[in-house]
Amino acid sequence: MFSKDADTNSGGSGQTSIIAKGCKFEGTVAIQGTFRIEGEFKGDIGVPENMVIGKSGVVNAACKVKNAIIGGELYGNIEAENKIELQSGSRVEGDIKTKRLVIDEGVFFEGNCSMGGGQRKSAPPADASKPIATATPREHNTNQPAGVNK
Repeated sequence: MFSKDADTNSGGSGQTSIIAKGCKFEGTVAIQGTFRIEGEFKGDIGVPENMVIGKSGVVNAACKVKNAIIGGELYGNIEAENKIELQSGSRVEGDIKTKRLVIDEGVFFEGNCSMGGGQRKSAPPADASKPIATATPREHNTNQPAGVNK
């Protein structure tokens, strides 16, 4: 179901919870294992091992997960400890925070993305002891021999 990467194939509890197509659920979910959404969900999702939003799934939620595959629609912010995959045809409107992000062709994404686990590195400070080189334009006169200036 997930990629070949070892960190996304962790065993977890092996349980799968499903909101089937045609089913609507509103509330807070905190589960173990895999959470698959093919219907509609509104609320908060907390720390499933893997979250899968199927092609027919529509989620309006703040999500905190380990790994996510999004094939349907997600409206809300998502934070994944490891990886988020946005499949072709999916729609995400909200901010993404993850270590790894895969975006297929044909994805609609509106929001901000933050990747990596630590602080953003800033540019190194300029060395004040080095002189700053400046260039001045040279006038070119075709009527005089080379090396002779006006």
